[in-house]
Amino acid sequence: MQPNIAQKSPYAIEVEAGKSYYWCSCGLSKSQPFCDGSHQASSFTPVEYKAEKSGTVYFCGCKHTQNPPLCDGAHAKL
Repeated sequence: MQPNIAQKSPYAIEVEAGKSYYWCSCGLSKSQPFCDGSHQASSFTPVEYKAEKSGTVYFCGCKHTQNPPLCDGAHAKL
């Protein structure tokens, strides 16, 4: 089963050090790039990202990254 492509570019998100974020791996969440439980009827599960420092993080929007939950440029090949 392939994930739904939410968008063909990364999501630039400001994160806070020490906080956990749960990235949507299925692409169906209405609150991209984060999980809202839409994966329930699939084999997908959210991926936890724990911010080590505050700043901008680029979460994958196409859901095809080889380095989840971060963008690795996979969207350029879709």
